[in-house]
Amino acid sequence: MAARVIAVAKDSTHRFSKQPAPAITLLAGLGVEGDAHAGVTVKHRSRVAKDPTVPNLRQVHLMQAELFDELAAAGFNVAPAAMGENVTTRGIDLLALSTGTRLRLGADALVEVTGLRNPCRQIDAFQPGLMQAVLGRAADGSLVRKAGVMAVVLAGGSIAAGDPVSVEWQPPAFHPLAPV
Repeated sequence: MAARVIAVAKDSTHRFSKQPAPAITLLAGLGVEGDAHAGVTVKHRSRVAKDPTVPNLRQVHLMQAELFDELAAAGFNVAPAAMGENVTTRGIDLLALSTGTRLRLGADALVEVTGLRNPCRQIDAFQPGLMQAVLGRAADGSLVRKAGVMAVVLAGGSIAAGDPVSVEWQPPAFHPLAPV
C-alpha cells in the first residue's frame, strides 16, 4: 500500500485536540495556515515561556494511523486529530525516519522532519493511561516515543485526505529522531 494522508487538522487556539478539516494549507517557513502553532519562532506555550525567540521546529505535527490501531488493540479510542496532530498518515513508518528526512505531502507541500513529539501529561487528561500507551521500550531498553514526529515546512501547498506521502530525500547518514 502506498503511503497516504488519511486526515488533516488545525486549530487556531491552543487545545490538546485539533479540529479535522477537509484540507489544510502549509506555508513555507511557518506551518499550517490558521493553526495556533504556526510561526517562525516557537509557539508551544511551555516553550514560549522559556524562550520565545527559539526557532519553531514544531510547525507541523505528523502521526501515523498505525498508532491508533495499536491503541485500539489496547482498549483506547483515538481518532485522527484527537492527539493534536495536523497530518495523519498511513503506510509510512514516521518513527523510523532520520532527522532531516524530507516528505512530499500531496502535489506541492514539502516538510523536513525535525524530531519526535515528546508526549506530555495532557495525554493522560485526554484518556487516562494513554501516556503510558504511547511510550515503549526498544530492545536496548531505551525509551520509544510513539506520539508522532514534528517538521518544518520547506515548500507550501494544500493537502487533504487521500493525498500521497513520499520520502523526497533522506540524509546520507542516519540521524536518530530525538524530541524537539
